[in-house]
Amino acid sequence: MMHGQLTTFSAPRVYLYCHAVDMRRSFDGLMAIVQTEFRRDVRDGELFVFINRRADRLKAMWWDGDGLAIFMKRLECGTFQRPPSKESDRYLLMDRVQLGILLSGIELSSVRRRKRYRMEQQGTRLTSS
Repeated sequence: MMHGQLTTFSAPRVYLYCHAVDMRRSFDGLMAIVQTEFRRDVRDGELFVFINRRADRLKAMWWDGDGLAIFMKRLECGTFQRPPSKESDRYLLMDRVQLGILLSGIELSSVRRRKRYRMEQQGTRLTSS
């Protein structure tokens, strides 16, 4: 099962591209999106996720230390539900739990997070969410 395996990667961050992607794109085409739209370096070890227009296919690209890997999932029935975003957003930053929810087909409008403490991204101070 892809959703069980993909969420176990040690990628520090997961980025979901907000726009539809032609699934014929491979390493170079997806890497170009990462460089221009995300303004990130694929060799940082982060996971980049792309969904096609019909939302029935998903590709994830990850640098594993010595090369790029692409994982693809094609749904036989149903679609992936993108999290809500603004039209001006290029990408969304997700965590592994949100990625697992996306891959599992859970209805996002019925999911809400309970309050937890988490570290601020820039500092070391704890915040509540």
